[in-house]
Amino acid sequence: MTKLTFHWFLPTNGGDGRQVVGGGHGVEAGAAGRPASVPYLGQIARSAEQLGFEAALTPTGAWCEDAWISTAMLSQVSERLKFLVAFRPGLTAPFLSAQMAGSFQNLTGGRLLLNVVTGGESHEQRMFGDFLDKDGRYERCGEFLEIVRRLWTGETVDFDGKHYQVEDAVLAQIPDPLPEIYFGGSSPAAGTVAAKHADVYLTWGEPPAAVQDKVDWIKKLAADEGRELRFGIRLHTIARDTSEEAWAEADRLLAHISPEEIERVQSGLRRSESEGQRRMLELNAGSKDGLEIHPHLWAGVGLVRGGAGTAMVGSHSEIADLVEQYAAVGIQEFVLSGYPHLEESYRFGEGVLPELARRGLWDHPAPPTVRAAAVPFGGAGKTVA
Repeated sequence: MTKLTFHWFLPTNGGDGRQVVGGGHGVEAGAAGRPASVPYLGQIARSAEQLGFEAALTPTGAWCEDAWISTAMLSQVSERLKFLVAFRPGLTAPFLSAQMAGSFQNLTGGRLLLNVVTGGESHEQRMFGDFLDKDGRYERCGEFLEIVRRLWTGETVDFDGKHYQVEDAVLAQIPDPLPEIYFGGSSPAAGTVAAKHADVYLTWGEPPAAVQDKVDWIKKLAADEGRELRFGIRLHTIARDTSEEAWAEADRLLAHISPEEIERVQSGLRRSESEGQRRMLELNAGSKDGLEIHPHLWAGVGLVRGGAGTAMVGSHSEIADLVEQYAAVGIQEFVLSGYPHLEESYRFGEGVLPELARRGLWDHPAPPTVRAAAVPFGGAGKTVA
């Protein structure tokens, strides 16, 4: 049986808090109670690696702290955790990006994974000086990844494309091991790039049947290229000891989201060029009603947050059941988050992950070597008056 991999999230996109921190995908991030400081993000990183998460996704965008700089700093206050660094091809030259990845990988002992984000919002891309349309960005991304991968093999690269020209390029800092490429996108242009260049295709948390359709689509495209990919999913989580407690927390989060805020954020998100974002909006329909779109899959987060907008909600065993449903349609990796990220990492890590381990679906990547000491007061002995 294939073992599953779990990743966590570093909230550099506006910080963290006990409410849904909205924003993203062209919408300004909302206020958060916990700013994205190195001490706090370091707490999350250390907790994630202790609990058994493999890596932590760090987002990219005009509303975020820079992912490269943030994770480079956090690598020095953690030990094992890998960093799934989101970055945008086209904003940095291919050779420099390949060099940066090599430096990061070699100086952290192999703790880099790359989440390639082409950019779904033209008005935001123009802030960075990028005036290509969406299809042009995907076309450029394909050229970018071809150059970078060739450089990583140690090849001397000459490339004359529509978007990039590289001459006699050879990389001194070859990453060891090579960083894996994570890639998402629901448009035909995205599928073409994923099939040719991705190691892991990521989708946002739609119901399992819809995820099955995406997996089948990308598998076929990759097979046409003579390749096989792994598949991952991006979700939030609200895990509790009982289902009632979990849904009460979902209701609490929902109660703090005003109709005015929903309309403001949804209006901004409807301008998005992202096909995946459009599908997220369809799941919540801009309403607080009917948000359980599949048993224990809740679309409430997407009312005020761009990008991943669904959460697994339930008891530890109920969420483990939903994880199994996703695994049955081909998902092997789960990129998770929750509010607040520190506390929710423990709720999932100490509740759901052990349940999945009991089912033979997960192993801790670095099991603790020190056993918890027995409480010294429970043994037999004299009673002292």
